[in-house]
Amino acid sequence: VQTRLPMCLKAILSLYSTIELFVNRLDSVESVLPYEYTVFDFCSENTMKRPSENLGQVLFGERIEPSPYKFEFKKPAVCQKVCTKSYDINSPADKAKLDFLKKGMLLNYQHHWIVDNMPVTWCYDVEDGQKFCNPGFPIGCYVTEGGRAKDACVVNSNFNEKDAFYIFNHVDITIHYHIVEHEQLGARLVAAKIEPKSYENLNDDSPDCSGGPKFLKNKHTGPFKIPYTYSVNFVEDKNIRWASRWDYILESMPHTNIQWFSIMNSLVIVLFLSGMVAMIMLRTLHKDIARYNQMDSVVSTLIRKVFSYSNEDAQEEFGWKLVHGDVFRPPRKGMLLSVFLGSGTQIFIMTFVTLFFACLGFLSPANRGALMTCAVVLWVLLGTPAGYVAARLYKSFGGEKWKTNVLLTALLCPGVVFADFFVMNLILWGEGSSAAMPFGTLVAILALWFCISVPLTFIGAYFGFKKAGIEHPVRTNQIPRQIPEQSFYTKPFPGIIMGGILPFGCIFIQLFFILNSIWSHQMYYMFGFLFLVFIILVITCSEATILLCYFHLCAEDYHWQWRSFLTSGFTAVYFLVYAIHYFFSKLQITGLASTILYFGYTMIMALIFFLFTGTIGFFACFWFVTKIYSVVKVD
Repeated sequence: VQTRLPMCLKAILSLYSTIELFVNRLDSVESVLPYEYTVFDFCSENTMKRPSENLGQVLFGERIEPSPYKFEFKKPAVCQKVCTKSYDINSPADKAKLDFLKKGMLLNYQHHWIVDNMPVTWCYDVEDGQKFCNPGFPIGCYVTEGGRAKDACVVNSNFNEKDAFYIFNHVDITIHYHIVEHEQLGARLVAAKIEPKSYENLNDDSPDCSGGPKFLKNKHTGPFKIPYTYSVNFVEDKNIRWASRWDYILESMPHTNIQWFSIMNSLVIVLFLSGMVAMIMLRTLHKDIARYNQMDSVVSTLIRKVFSYSNEDAQEEFGWKLVHGDVFRPPRKGMLLSVFLGSGTQIFIMTFVTLFFACLGFLSPANRGALMTCAVVLWVLLGTPAGYVAARLYKSFGGEKWKTNVLLTALLCPGVVFADFFVMNLILWGEGSSAAMPFGTLVAILALWFCISVPLTFIGAYFGFKKAGIEHPVRTNQIPRQIPEQSFYTKPFPGIIMGGILPFGCIFIQLFFILNSIWSHQMYYMFGFLFLVFIILVITCSEATILLCYFHLCAEDYHWQWRSFLTSGFTAVYFLVYAIHYFFSKLQITGLASTILYFGYTMIMALIFFLFTGTIGFFACFWFVTKIYSVVKVD
């Protein structure tokens, strides 16, 4: 009995332990600017102790704070007072607070509360009898002068006062749990649901959650009070396991069927391109190579001697073989191309490893900010392959300014991204948004860049320049061959435009969900689909670029290096066009600052995507060109 008594006491205490509720930033689908909880003058906790936040949470603007909402486990509460906020319209400070609160309700800003690292969800019925669980709930809503209810005001027919803001000053919280047997934990929380309501509460000292809804007239004068209350109830649920407690949120988002449609659509494109590449490799090239190699036979040698038929004359029949002496000629602006390829390699490896970890479940939505933290840390640590690839390619291009190459690899593309990000951060600072990065975090990111990433880039470049240059299978002629007049379809610009269509067609459905998760604040969790689409994108970019590269070589155009990079990299232009279409057709963002922020961050994503896809196309073409010219016997 004495040995079991401490275990029993621990279990009993855990059953009646305090449940603490945390509050996060408030955001809106009509504004890019998130704000901290305290900015809206809600009831706040006196203590300023805040949970530690990782780098990803800071970059996404999450600001988790303790709240005055605290419950005792399995102790229901009805209409408990939290605090009462009093305002005087004649006071400029109070008027500014109310105006900001009205602006938040007008733009449909939403709370994000957290219990036991789980989002407190607002579940409501949608069409077809389905239930949608939103990991947030509105602070209020607005009824226009014409009597039209906006946003959440449509859920209550009593919200009929015209030109009025209805405040959700009461919440009914239901916490689901299950008892854990054979463990000392006692119980585990498996769901937390909330229903926002609005009550007048004439008696502020002892509210009873009765009376009509609490509203604020748009042209209200005089004093105004907002009493905040809550009710909490506990429900035992034996059907939900603790490991599956996020499922009810994710299952309410009906994306799975659409995702499979996207995958099948992409696979059809991949099979089509694979068939085309296979036809070229197995039929066209096989015939060409066989005809060239046939010339080295004894019979063909006798024929050349009798008829004075030289090997050079035979080569005039075939297009891609004619440019064997120029196909590995260094490209123009080789310095810039090598820098882009080094940065693209860094981004490619970072993306692959991040998505792989996400598929394994290490970067799930439950690990807040883990995805962005992992991506940033990997990018910093991958400076070595970036420097190595840039230096090795630049050396193979015949470049000698190795110091400039290393500095540009370490500073050019990251510098452009950082400059754009810094300008966006200045706008966020000016607007007082929680997404504005603190000065200390900004210094920490610069330290990661200059103290870790840049030195690693120099180390990679050292080994890249130290290693011997890339040996090409054919020699390069001293005098460049003249390129004949090209048809419309083999000219650079039309080919580049056509090359980005198929890769974009593989990802645009997945891209819709990614943009929704970023700008519409929806939860993204289907990393398995995303990783599969990532593989399909790599294959599609490679095959489409190889096809166009072969056609250009057959047209005796040997400038394939930049063209292969830009062909697949042009997918980023389609991404940018789609992002613009998404902004005007899907989003309800208003305000100049939010518009600038949207397009500023979109430009960063487009640049990263451009380097990523361009690098895939270049290395696919490099492999293809090296392969076909290495099996051809050249005199």
